[in-house]
Amino acid sequence: MSDILTITLNPALDVSGCTHHVEHTRKLRCDQVHRHPGGGGVNVARVLHRLGADCSAMCMVGGPSGQMLLSLMLEEGVPCVPVAVGGHTRESFTVLDLANLQEYRFVLPGPDVHADEWKAMLALLAWQAPSRYVVISGSLPPGVPQDAYAQLASAVSSWGAQLVIDGSGPSLVSALGHGVYLAKPSLRELRELTALPLTNLEEVGVAATQLVKQKKAQVVAVSLGEKGALMATDEGVVYAPPLAINVLSAVGAGDSFVGGMVWSLSRGEDLRQAFAYGVAAGSAALLNKGTGLAYPEDVHQLVQNVLQTGDLALVDL
Repeated sequence: MSDILTITLNPALDVSGCTHHVEHTRKLRCDQVHRHPGGGGVNVARVLHRLGADCSAMCMVGGPSGQMLLSLMLEEGVPCVPVAVGGHTRESFTVLDLANLQEYRFVLPGPDVHADEWKAMLALLAWQAPSRYVVISGSLPPGVPQDAYAQLASAVSSWGAQLVIDGSGPSLVSALGHGVYLAKPSLRELRELTALPLTNLEEVGVAATQLVKQKKAQVVAVSLGEKGALMATDEGVVYAPPLAINVLSAVGAGDSFVGGMVWSLSRGEDLRQAFAYGVAAGSAALLNKGTGLAYPEDVHQLVQNVLQTGDLALVDL
């Protein structure tokens, strides 16, 4: 098995395009169409592979859309461990309105997964050789139990791996406290998790720190969108302000963040350096249309900007 394993229960065939102006009822002709393999862990694996990591992507796939996803992964050279399901892998569609440069994202729910298919997923995972890092990321398809992330965490607990979780709702709640090393919620997901409004940086830092103190995760990195990012550990809170870049698409920015951070950690770099790479990779993804994600040349350039801001230091809360 590879050094890093990503797990995606609800991958997607991501289709993106542009249209002159989004209007109801009318047929909207699109061009500049791109198709990418997508879904949380799939995107993370794509970024890790580009950065040179030894990684593989385990994902549940089915139907023609699932076969196309695997074919696109093969084209990119990302090793896959597919788990077959009877339904069709979902598709997601992103449209850029050229008139106002606003992006519209349409996301389908995914295939209905049967109990025996979920058992097959857990059985295949149990047969894998241990990896040093396991990244579980993305949404749950219909039929998968709400505590799926906790079950996956238990399945790899004997590996001694550093477990990274990027999820939301019940799936995230179920996994926290099950040996999670790094949790990467967005601001929206942290608000849902804590049931708090979290209206300023101090409140976000306190909420993230509480998760660390409660041993829900050793590290909590929160992506704040246009406000930057924050990381809480038992040493304190680190903040990185947003970088001044031309945003083309926000799709996959969080996944790129996870990919950059895990790549740095797998190289033995410390948490602050890894956090800087996460911010750089998340920012690099914004430079590309659709789910183009982060490219190494942009990541390595932008990380210097992150480190030179002078703000990548402990925040006094």
